[in-house]
Amino acid sequence: MTARPENTHQARLLRLLRDNGSNSRAQLGDLVDLSRSKLAVEVDRLLETGLVVADGLAPSRGGRRSHNIRLSPTLRFLGVDIGATSVDVAVTNAELEVLGHLNHPMDVREGPVAVFEQVLSMAAKLNASGVAEGFDGAGIGVPGPVRFPEGVPVAPPIMPGWDGFPVREALSQELGCPVMVDNDVNLMAMGEQHAGVARPVGDFLCVKIGTGIGCGIVVGGEVYRGTTGSAGDIGHIQVEPGGRACACGNRGCLEAHFSGAALAGDAEQAAREGRSVQLAARLETAGRLTAEDVSAAAAAGDAVALELIREGGKRLGQVIAGLVSFFNPGLVVIGGGVTGLGHTLLASVRTQVYRQSLPLATRNLPIVLGELGPAAGAIGATRLISDHVFSPA
Repeated sequence: MTARPENTHQARLLRLLRDNGSNSRAQLGDLVDLSRSKLAVEVDRLLETGLVVADGLAPSRGGRRSHNIRLSPTLRFLGVDIGATSVDVAVTNAELEVLGHLNHPMDVREGPVAVFEQVLSMAAKLNASGVAEGFDGAGIGVPGPVRFPEGVPVAPPIMPGWDGFPVREALSQELGCPVMVDNDVNLMAMGEQHAGVARPVGDFLCVKIGTGIGCGIVVGGEVYRGTTGSAGDIGHIQVEPGGRACACGNRGCLEAHFSGAALAGDAEQAAREGRSVQLAARLETAGRLTAEDVSAAAAAGDAVALELIREGGKRLGQVIAGLVSFFNPGLVVIGGGVTGLGHTLLASVRTQVYRQSLPLATRNLPIVLGELGPAAGAIGATRLISDHVFSPA
């Protein structure tokens, strides 16, 4: 079992080294509120645990040269991002630099046993490639609500067979390391916060548009999960009273009108009705359409595809505008599979938000696409588990 810090001072030092890389004792002393002697005691104790190692002499600051300290180069974290239609698995070092990354198509509706067999197979492949010999912790993201303290999915609408499944306990036994579980969009937000577009922002929203739609809420640098873990479930906000039936059992939800699946369904209908030559050609070739097909058709100038994206962006923008008025974030990040729709979608969302929300909330509000793409969730998962490992036991 990986050692854990003994107190909050050691935890703070570990997280500083994770986020900033190798640092001298003198530099660490500038960042933490500890006397020089107390800092020396805590660093020495961390060196004894093996969580940190000496990393040569630091440049002189006028007196005796200080030693650099870094996190142990042997530490390895596993990040797993389970989506509705695919699984991403990544291995990082202690500074959360990705050393290996695999993606595999997988239908989450096949159930937890089949999905985790695939996850374990991918983790084994990464081990066999030489990037890791084992894991010091694993973070797991799932596309549904999670009771966070227990690491258990709760009534996830698009995950039949997962309700109450002990994800954290089951994978911890298989992997032989600590495991933390969270909703996938929360992990996407943590990934963008750690290494993406949200690095300098303390309060922001991260909206994921894929098979479903969710929103990660970051307040003061920390993910806000709500009382029961369901905060940010914006896909089931009603955008059209009496509208389309949704997987949650209600009607008119945002997710039913604009998500990857909804967009593909609208595109297929347009193709069959003969309203789009490009979409019809793609449907004839593949037998079905995806959001990627709509994106490609829009890029080629197809008017129907462009209108589908604009209309979807308008509905999404309507919901985000309400969130902006309520929360007053410093940034809105949009990620997930549908971000292949790119700037047509972004322009539609921005127009709706800037039109509908008060100027005081939107005057300096960037609404941007995520930087990390498919790796965001897996990186966020390693951030989650590293937060756990780098906290007092």
